[in-house]
Amino acid sequence: MPKARETAVYTHGHHESVLRSHTWRTAANSAAHLLGVLKPAMKVLDVGCGPGTITADLAALVPEGRVTGVDRAPEILERARAEAAGRGLVNADFAVADVHALDFPDDSFDVVHAHQVLQHVGDPVQALREMRRVTRPGGHIAVRDADYAAMTWYPASPGLDDWLDLYREVARANGGEPDAGRRLKAWALEAGLTDVTATSSTWTFSTPDERAWWSGLWADRTVESAYARRATEGGRADAARLREIEAAWRAWGECDDGWFAVLHGEILCREDDGR
Repeated sequence: MPKARETAVYTHGHHESVLRSHTWRTAANSAAHLLGVLKPAMKVLDVGCGPGTITADLAALVPEGRVTGVDRAPEILERARAEAAGRGLVNADFAVADVHALDFPDDSFDVVHAHQVLQHVGDPVQALREMRRVTRPGGHIAVRDADYAAMTWYPASPGLDDWLDLYREVARANGGEPDAGRRLKAWALEAGLTDVTATSSTWTFSTPDERAWWSGLWADRTVESAYARRATEGGRADAARLREIEAAWRAWGECDDGWFAVLHGEILCREDDGR
């Protein structure tokens, strides 16, 4: 198997403000581009599974099959195991893994899925090659990533403009690519995948509850999470700048006409039967 290479630093970490977002994710709101190919007896790999809410949904959708969730962070896998156990799922298991060098034999899975992963890895093309390697001929690879530069909101906010500039700078300094969504098709083709369907979808936050939730988690993340520490320790922001961005998030969340859209790029790739 290929030797693992050091991945990028995970910019967000696993602060509560981050998990507030991650545990909201479902197969319906985050993996709809995949659902049409799932069949009850499939074997599925969920790469970068985090706290396991999507993983558990996928396990419920393949009741005669099995889902394996993998992540680089052992501590988050305990959350994922608890999520699956709490739903009474017996067809889900979890393991530590590096997507650059997966510890599975060739052709192990019918479906390999990754949500919000390639924006954080050191070599997204190698990651896709590994995902392809462990996908059986005729199987599918499904990837979805946000595109930060394409995020948009109303009303205009210089503080949120500053947030976006700073986040993209910090993410790239950590070795990631925050505008991954637009690059997924190109990365897949470079990885040798040929049957690639590229789509997009959005999350939109506009109701009072949605605005409060989205603005609150980003306000907290800006000053309390690993992202905040990496921004300051890397010399890219000081505490005062982070507090100004936090305030901008909270002010946007209180706007009755506030609207925020997150664009995601998606790819659904079918592995060649005749490779």
